[in-house]
Amino acid sequence: MNVLVAYDESAPAQQAVKYAFETYPDSEIILLRVIEAADGYTDAGINLARDALTERKEQASEELLEEVKALAGSEDVDFRTEVAVGKPAREVVAYAEEHAVDHVIVGNHGREGVSRVLLGSVAERIVRRAPVPVTVVR
Repeated sequence: MNVLVAYDESAPAQQAVKYAFETYPDSEIILLRVIEAADGYTDAGINLARDALTERKEQASEELLEEVKALAGSEDVDFRTEVAVGKPAREVVAYAEEHAVDHVIVGNHGREGVSRVLLGSVAERIVRRAPVPVTVVR
């Protein structure tokens, strides 16, 4: 079984990682970190932005590896990391659609009531659009 965990360094995402390692110890755990690209780049700045995002992607990949080892509490955990650039919900769903993912795990940022309705959330968008079952960890 391949389990995709959306990881953004937040406390709920850290809980999602811990949940994945505890619940699916014999599965391949794939941690996906999405770097958000700012909207509004002009054509003149696209190459500069692309270079900057490539550097951020490489740095994020290295940092993610160390963070997850610390969360798992062991150097011997079996996982791999992926980094994407774009909108988080869209990139998580696209990754699940394009790869052999059987389950997605995301952290919940705990929005409730009016703010949840007005702002929406990445977790909710993933739940609605993912092609596989999704677990939201609190």
